Amino acid sequence: MNKGSKAKHPKGLYVLFFTEMWERFGYYLMIGIFALYMKDAWESGGMGFSAEKKSDVYGTYIGLVYLTPFIGGLLADRLLGYRRSIFIGGSLMAAGYFGLSIHDPNAFYISLLLIILGNGFFKPNISTLVGNLYNDDRYRANKDEGYNIFYMGINIGAFVCNFVAAYLRINLGWGYAFIAAGIGMIIGLIIFASGTKHVKEADVLKPAKPGDMGTGVILASVLIPMFAFGVLGYIIPDNIFGTDTNDAFLFGCIPVILFFIYILFKSDKEDRKPVAALLSVYGCIVIFWAVFHQNGDALTVWAERYSDRELNGGAKSVAETMKIAQTVENHPSAFYDDEKFKSYLDSLDARRIAFSKAGNMDSVKAISETITIRTGSHTYFANLPAEDLPQPDSNLKLASTELFQSINPFWVVVLTPIVVGFFGFLRRRGKEPSTPTKIALGLLITGLSAFIMVAAVKSANIESEKVSSMWLFATYGVITLGELFLSPMGLSLVSKLSPPRLTALMMGGFFLSTSVGNKLAGILSSNFERAEDKSTFFLTNVFLALAAAAMLFALLRWLNAIMKEKGLK
Repeated sequence: MNKGSKAKHPKGLYVLFFTEMWERFGYYLMIGIFALYMKDAWESGGMGFSAEKKSDVYGTYIGLVYLTPFIGGLLADRLLGYRRSIFIGGSLMAAGYFGLSIHDPNAFYISLLLIILGNGFFKPNISTLVGNLYNDDRYRANKDEGYNIFYMGINIGAFVCNFVAAYLRINLGWGYAFIAAGIGMIIGLIIFASGTKHVKEADVLKPAKPGDMGTGVILASVLIPMFAFGVLGYIIPDNIFGTDTNDAFLFGCIPVILFFIYILFKSDKEDRKPVAALLSVYGCIVIFWAVFHQNGDALTVWAERYSDRELNGGAKSVAETMKIAQTVENHPSAFYDDEKFKSYLDSLDARRIAFSKAGNMDSVKAISETITIRTGSHTYFANLPAEDLPQPDSNLKLASTELFQSINPFWVVVLTPIVVGFFGFLRRRGKEPSTPTKIALGLLITGLSAFIMVAAVKSANIESEKVSSMWLFATYGVITLGELFLSPMGLSLVSKLSPPRLTALMMGGFFLSTSVGNKLAGILSSNFERAEDKSTFFLTNVFLALAAAAMLFALLRWLNAIMKEKGLK
């Protein structure tokens, strides 16, 4: 680092900012279309999963993708270093995204495995490098702000990617969208490689203390039981959490959770309180992720089925110009009656197969596109009575469902400067809340966001009419505010309180809480489509978030005392 620099933030922050921006471009592009891809008919290029299987796979994937950072963080701390781990992780993720472009069940699951493993190496270690850059006394006071800036980079990528996904998915097909995700990851690695000189001083292995478990011992004592518990959960009769994979995942987490408890009890006096504080926070923020990450499943289904996505005026012109609008080609008999719709699809598929055998690939492509359009139209109009269906000669344009996934990152980009400025204003007056207090406030705000969706359900009869998409803009705006109070602050708290030799491992613990929350998001989302009263579904989220907030507020005095002992805020 340049010792003469008077900058508020180290140069390496901006290298990591753009690396993470492109990595998240790929990750959220894939997440934005993941549920839609799994639901789409096989004949249309999707996986053809049922609603239950789609939610099961979604929850398991976003759970595992944040469980592996425990392993990646440990290996980086002890053996590989952070930069090398980032290169390994990014390469695996890129391979996984490219693999998803292959329309094959085996390629699908192998690709998900590659992404899961890759994220384990990438995610905890780039976040750890951000914190390590602020160990320099010149930057230390700006660590929370640095994580907010880093977090905005994440969300710039997450905002842009869905427009790219919509264009490619509509005009070229699912496979091209997944290829774009892989290209984004490669761009991120190129940026990281070109700027690695600015972060190399933050890439320092921390030697273990006498009495610490060896890396091999940890892996053997955690991974083997994790797989054993996972198998036990899978084969246990009468599912406890709804499906075999839910049971397998949550049972498999038990040895990892016990390992972190072991770390707590084996810590010396200096480390025990900070580790205890982090584990307590992890336990509370599980609920945040369980509510927040329903955006890729329950809220995506809400956007697809219940939100008014019809485009008019300038929005329609822009969407048509950008080729990101879904065109409705009307077949009235195929909109409302499921049996007629299935027969209609079968007839299209028979024609597609006949053209394929004849080698007429242009006709095969045209019919596949028609199936995609009509399937989407059927889903959108399924909750409308027959008299409200569009006329055969109508020219409707619908906003593509994945575009709604850009609302959250849009709010992050808009609100981050406001939140950073607000906390900076309070800091200059000596009134800035502590990091644990910010996290508790984030949980409280999350509960309020779920209440907006309760109001959205009550605003109309969703079984016979569409609901304004402004409800989604509102709920995403509020939960994004909660996210900015909680997620980057959680990363900052880990960096502040973790014993130096365990920073990436404890960062893995933070992502373990994310992992469990993500799986719970899938479990909760699986109830959405079969819930008769959607308001009760969202009201459950309200109570869960407020209960977690209450627990964390109850712990604040103790947590703030630990922060003060460490000379932190």
